[in-house]
Amino acid sequence: MSTESVSRQIREGAKMKGAFETGVYRNVFLENGYTQEEIDKKIEDSFQTMFYGSEEERIYHPVGEDMGYMEDTGNHDARTEGMSYGMMMCVQMDKKEEFDRLWKWTKTYMYMEEGENAGYFAWSCQPDGTKNAYGPAPDGEEFFAMALFFASKRWGDGEGIFNYSKEARAILRECLHQGEDGKGGAPMWEKSNHLIKFVTECDWSDPSYHLPHFYELFALWADEEDRLFWKEAAKASREYLKKACHPKTGLCAEYANYDGSPHTGHQEQFGGRHDWYYSDAYRTIANIGLDYAWFAADEWECEIADRLQQFFCETEGGRNDGVYLIDGTPVEGMKALHPVAITATNAQASLAAKGKWASVCVKKFFETPLRQGDRRYYDNCLYFFALLALSGNYRIWDGK
Repeated sequence: MSTESVSRQIREGAKMKGAFETGVYRNVFLENGYTQEEIDKKIEDSFQTMFYGSEEERIYHPVGEDMGYMEDTGNHDARTEGMSYGMMMCVQMDKKEEFDRLWKWTKTYMYMEEGENAGYFAWSCQPDGTKNAYGPAPDGEEFFAMALFFASKRWGDGEGIFNYSKEARAILRECLHQGEDGKGGAPMWEKSNHLIKFVTECDWSDPSYHLPHFYELFALWADEEDRLFWKEAAKASREYLKKACHPKTGLCAEYANYDGSPHTGHQEQFGGRHDWYYSDAYRTIANIGLDYAWFAADEWECEIADRLQQFFCETEGGRNDGVYLIDGTPVEGMKALHPVAITATNAQASLAAKGKWASVCVKKFFETPLRQGDRRYYDNCLYFFALLALSGNYRIWDGK
């Protein structure tokens, strides 16, 4: 199947087959009139800026001969989110040296060898490697595992910490079985419903953590005894997202209960409200788009992508700096902290969207530059993932 036939299926509303089955990845930019030369240049220039640009542009910092970290420039720390994102970018771009540097820094400074969270990674460290916290964040662990599996399939396993597949399996083993030895700690997934938690000690979730397209692959490559769990987790997350995303706007909250409703509690513990469409929540529709591109498991993903794009393009007239309740009610006096991230993720939704706004979102994104300034880290990470996804370069590396 060619990219042309895939795009024709989209236009005609036909039932899609995902790239996992076909091996074909849509180049949505090409479909929208950009040349391959333009696309390739934008991807390469963006990577070089983020990794090797000036101090005012870059977010990657090499350390010594064989390590490096990704800086959250708004908070001046290194987070498992950013480290795992950087590793995913590098394996997709075939940048093995940078990947290995990031992974060694992660294992050297973030990995916890003692305490109730032994086996997990500290979610935040200072640039010198000092831990800011001794708790993990599940979105980091799942991205670490997926990036490591892809590295194994693309480059082959090495020795020690560079035995990528062994490291990935160990991470997923902890995610499901932490605490079973009676030494404290808790798993990152709720076993009773197969849903990922916001943090290990809580009983609610973050919709943007749900990556069913990753879990489908974990079901093939994780420890054999856990593969059925991961297959069920993929199904459970797809059903959960249907509950968490508002049926008219496509918006979801940053934190949501297991029934999908916005989580309104724990505001003092976690720095204020998270029951609205704000920073974390932007990632959800991008994840839905990539899940559809890879597996095309549920046509609902197309419907909700269309709804969200319609909300931003029609209801909000193209605005990308609002804060909303999930029904679309604007929160007065609030502006989005990461407007470029909204533009990027709305565009990535076009991997699933079939409506008239898909092209509008893609073109708006392509004409948007990387963000500058202190808050560039989060925006530009999601920006680069959207570049990869919409160009057909965010791929399943399976060794074939």
